Parts: sequence; C-alpha cells; structure tokens
Amino acid sequence: MKLSTNKVTIIANTIVAIIYLQTLFFKFSSHPDSVYIFTKLGLEPFGRYAIGLVELVCAILLLLPKTSFYATIASLLVISGAIVSHLGPLGIVVAGDGGKVFGLALIIFSLNLFTLVLNKNKFQYFKSIFG
Repeated sequence: MKLSTNKVTIIANTIVAIIYLQTLFFKFSSHPDSVYIFTKLGLEPFGRYAIGLVELVCAILLLLPKTSFYATIASLLVISGAIVSHLGPLGIVVAGDGGKVFGLALIIFSLNLFTLVLNKNKFQYFKSIFG
C-alpha cells in the first residue's frame, strides 16, 4: 500500500499533536517535574503557561489541513528551543526521566522537519529554499 504525501503528513502531524497534548497536562497542572524544568530555565510560572499555550495552539493547527504547514514551522521553532534547553542548562536527563522528555522533543523535531521537507512544494517561498 502506497501512502500519499497528505496521508503521511496527517499521520506525522497527529503524532506530534498527541505528544504536545499529552505534555500539556504536566505544564498546566503544575506537575513538579514541569515546575522544576521551568524554574531551572528561569521561566516559572509564566514561561510554563506561555509555552504550554503555544504548544496547544500548534497541536490544534497541526490537525487542520489549511494551517498545518505554518503550524509545522511554529512547532519546529518551539521544539528547537526545548532541544537547546536540554543540550544546555537542563541536560538530557531531567528529574530522573532517563531522557524521555528529550527523546520526545527529538521525535517532534524529526517529524516536523520531515513533514516540512515533504510538503516543500506547497508554498513558493519554500520552493526557492529547498529546490
């Protein structure tokens, strides 16, 4: 069975949205691990709520065909900040999680980059960048 570009994009975006939505519980419920992360980054509590809100918007927009390309770009930017934070002050293993949160960030980043390149022909600006 051959999957179309649209179907692959929907699957990848759905995975990303599910990961974002699952992690929102921890951000919005002030879970101790989430509070620890944002305290270490000097962003507690405002940054935790703001980033959670941005992730919520990305998750919703990723599931809508007309906005998914732009949401992928926004998500790529947000998750890049998370990866940089893990490679910097947070470390890969946070609060004894074995690197799970960092791994989820890498999955989101990879799927976002994959769908961005897969759909590069949708917008003229990106055609000129990616060929």
